[in-house]
Amino acid sequence: MKAMKNLFLTAAVALSAAAASAEEVTLRMTSVWPEGINLIDSDKHFAELVNSIGEGVIQIDFTPGGVLVPSTQVFSAVQSGGVDMATDWPGYWAGTDSTFSLLGSFPMLFTSADYILWTNEWGGRDLFNEVYGKYGMTYLPIAIFSSESGLRANKPLPTLESLNGARLRMSGRPQGAILEALGAAQVTLPGSEVYQALERGVVDAAEFSMPSTDLGMGFQEVTQHWQSPGWHQPGSLNGIMFGKDVWDGLTDQQRNILEIAAKANMLWTISHYEKTSTEAVKVFQEAGTEVATLTDEEMARLQEIANEVLVTESCDNPLYAKVAASQIEFMQDYGNWRGMQGDFAMGRNLASYPDLEKIKGCAAE
Repeated sequence: MKAMKNLFLTAAVALSAAAASAEEVTLRMTSVWPEGINLIDSDKHFAELVNSIGEGVIQIDFTPGGVLVPSTQVFSAVQSGGVDMATDWPGYWAGTDSTFSLLGSFPMLFTSADYILWTNEWGGRDLFNEVYGKYGMTYLPIAIFSSESGLRANKPLPTLESLNGARLRMSGRPQGAILEALGAAQVTLPGSEVYQALERGVVDAAEFSMPSTDLGMGFQEVTQHWQSPGWHQPGSLNGIMFGKDVWDGLTDQQRNILEIAAKANMLWTISHYEKTSTEAVKVFQEAGTEVATLTDEEMARLQEIANEVLVTESCDNPLYAKVAASQIEFMQDYGNWRGMQGDFAMGRNLASYPDLEKIKGCAAE
């Protein structure tokens, strides 16, 4: 990681030198993540990168989530100019616009590799800015995360059918629709309340994030059973919301430094969290956690339900449909070459696809 950081530092020297005569700008940045949740590591690393390569040009004054404003209010804080920039997970704003669900994560759809490819080469970045632009913001993706853990519980969850009748803490609007189809009840709880909800039996099972995040929150102390894989969030992307006036007011050099730091941070996050999650899995297993893995048949059922939800959600929101169409077209376009790679491919191909023509028809409305 040190070598990678040095590489990006070297690449930024010319930018810093060219802008040496410009007045240094300091941006106030906060996060949706408070201290104590390791997802904030990504935000801190990004700020450190910018402050290293942007010395004399641009600096970030970073404050953890929950200090300047409640974590749930960072979206409105950026909109109002209360802060210059804030990191988020797009899915948290699905109540404002359902399209944010697709940008953050959708069940049985994008892996981390898909987000990287789609965002950088298949038009995803423009769609992020179209969605956030509706709310007066510019978006800069800075972090990629792999699959979340799955459900953790105090009783065995050997099959998909065992979710029928259960109360499950699971974040996300489409996730709730799938749980309803499975006969389960979605319970919405902030991350800070998940431990106690599991401990006291308020919920039958819960998910929060990757194994390393779950370990840091102590879930090995209050659960003995783990249902895998994390179909509800097979990959996700986090980024930074900027007030549009803030972003547009920066010089080209300042924006380039932010872009360079963002790309370096993406590589760091996927490496960092996959390594720490690998270590966390060992700790869970050593603590006696029993893992139940869903069968191929059960995963196929989830895929079918998720496809139906994607089409339904698309027909309720033309912008959602536009993003969904772009994502499915990417998967189909990339699918030929990915399929040829077999076991060496990045990510996977879907066993079946949502009805793309219906989605595209909704986008045209």
